Amino acid sequence: MTARLLALALLLVPLPATAELRLPAGFTAQVYVTGEGFDTDAARGVRGIPATSTLAFDHTGLLYLARTGRRYFGGEAYDLWPLYRIPAGGARLSPDTEARYFYGPPLPNPQVAAARSGRELFVTTFDRERKIGALYRLVDGRAELFAGGTPERRGRPVLRQPEGTAVDAAGNVYIADRAEGVVVRLDPEGRVVDPRYLTLARPRLLAIDDRDQLWIGTDGNAELPSQQGPGEIVRVTPQGLSGSVHRGPVAAALGLGPGNSLFVADRHEKQIFVIAQDGRRIEFATFTDGDAPRSLCFAPITPETRRAGVAGDLFVVTIKSGTWPVNEVVRISGPFDDLVRQR
Repeated sequence: MTARLLALALLLVPLPATAELRLPAGFTAQVYVTGEGFDTDAARGVRGIPATSTLAFDHTGLLYLARTGRRYFGGEAYDLWPLYRIPAGGARLSPDTEARYFYGPPLPNPQVAAARSGRELFVTTFDRERKIGALYRLVDGRAELFAGGTPERRGRPVLRQPEGTAVDAAGNVYIADRAEGVVVRLDPEGRVVDPRYLTLARPRLLAIDDRDQLWIGTDGNAELPSQQGPGEIVRVTPQGLSGSVHRGPVAAALGLGPGNSLFVADRHEKQIFVIAQDGRRIEFATFTDGDAPRSLCFAPITPETRRAGVAGDLFVVTIKSGTWPVNEVVRISGPFDDLVRQR
């Protein structure tokens, strides 16, 4: 028993940040999830976990990650990929230990989309050959089809290529369908309320703030999210009024921070910036060693996450410089409440 506890303690020891980040005064960064043995070129000694593109937290402080599939490129590739569940405190993974972190069944090209009430995990999947997508709800490791999937004979698919998902205060679910160029609105039970809630060019990222404003990141004319774009970020009010708040390189990820400020991961410029409610752009973090942000989210503030010591911190999936097969998750802590107010 003592040996097992010691091994667990070693897994949860905070790690120094390998990515060099230029942050405002008062902010710190450290590696939260990493690994070894996954890089195909072992001689380089690159640390990291298998490539992941999305992440989300539940109300207890457990972190969920989705292995990167092949939504955006062809060729021979295995389509079923696992989800990871990381305990509060972080983890080091290896090919020998990664299975202990698997959560739920492997799914085709999964992306962690959102957590409803901090308890239901939504995951979008995509069958590239059939051009059919689905939204799953995971609870306690059990996956249940929530929307989409194979339609009835001669029927039209509800979802073609579902990407980001967001949930409003009433439990309604919004899905960005990149292939169809629409945002679909579902009721809390998964029934389609509006198949064309909003029409946009390649919508991919969604977030909803506590005013029920929907923020949408689009890829514009970029065939792939990794291309320059230009992309766009649109904000939609609960009354359905929409307006552009940012145009520029395609955003890699969106995350809502304190004061309904929007944190944006810019993979191309290797930075994270903030869009305030009044439209101001605030510079936040710059990667100085060639790494880049791929996804991000804030840990929710709940009694459980306070006890776990992660409440309100920002977590970022970083692309290691020149090493697509592996990523790390970096935790950024600091006075986020003051960031927008003081600028």
